[in-house]
Amino acid sequence: MSFARSPFVFLGCLMAFRHVQGAILRGMNSTAAQVTAGTAGKMPCQCDLGQNGWLPNRRSAPKCIFIDLGAADGNTLKDFVGGKYGAVSNCPGGGQWEAKLVEANPRFDAQLKAMEVTYPGHVTPFNSHAAYMCEAKTTFYLDTTSVEHNYWGSSMSANHDDVKKSGKQEVTVPTVNILKLIYESTTPEDYVILKMDIEGSEWDVLPCLAQSPIASLVDRLLVEVHPATWGNAGTTQPQLDKAMADLRARGVEIPQYFSQTL
Repeated sequence: MSFARSPFVFLGCLMAFRHVQGAILRGMNSTAAQVTAGTAGKMPCQCDLGQNGWLPNRRSAPKCIFIDLGAADGNTLKDFVGGKYGAVSNCPGGGQWEAKLVEANPRFDAQLKAMEVTYPGHVTPFNSHAAYMCEAKTTFYLDTTSVEHNYWGSSMSANHDDVKKSGKQEVTVPTVNILKLIYESTTPEDYVILKMDIEGSEWDVLPCLAQSPIASLVDRLLVEVHPATWGNAGTTQPQLDKAMADLRARGVEIPQYFSQTL
């Protein structure tokens, strides 16, 4: 397995398409939009589709870019480097890659910083940051009981089962706007894998992402979908289904996925 759309080869036509796509993205009108599905929980901010000041990535050499939302202790990065999603040696430029690791739980700060040292020049950790669709400060609830599952139930949702079991222990962390992260970290020539295991916040983030041309920069979305009640925007199943369909229409591959956090 190599990194590209099926079959996984970086075809010249894809490269040409991505050049055109990049021009469209870089010329897009800066706007802001709101998620209007409801107010099931407390949202720290609204869907932000783009603000003046976002800096398009000007890197000329293509790479694989692995964006890990809900990075925990870096276990999924190990899967990426180990070839679970395709041989890293098949990345553009003879195996060039970068990883952006976003994890809100401060428990994993040291491990993610260690990943930066283990893979110098390749890994950027956003530890103690929650993946979301805008930039703000948010309450983040810690799972303190799922020891055997690497505390996998930490969430922005007070409705999460493991959050309730843990007595709703909370911290305040900044959020990362994943649209901005994608826009500033990737180029149209890159092969971009977006892994999303964010314990309910996907119900908020995916409809936002689906509205934006930035979504076309993503080649493959690995998303674990949790119960709708763990989202805070009030997104319904039909609305999420439409968002997924819109992402596929933008060329994003979305296979079945379950994140192993052990």
